[in-house]
Amino acid sequence: MTYPAEDTWDEVSYLAYHLHWDIDRLVDLEHDDRLMLVAKVADLNRRAWEGVKQLA
Repeated sequence: MTYPAEDTWDEVSYLAYHLHWDIDRLVDLEHDDRLMLVAKVADLNRRAWEGVKQLA
């Protein structure tokens, strides 16, 4: 089974934006590792926004 290229690009661009890693490093990650990083970064973003909302 092949993973959709558009989904890979979504993951890579999300991580590149947030982690400032180069594309080669992100593309070389195993798929499961990349998905785990996407989830972890998304959780960090969610928690950061919750903190910002509490300050308002």
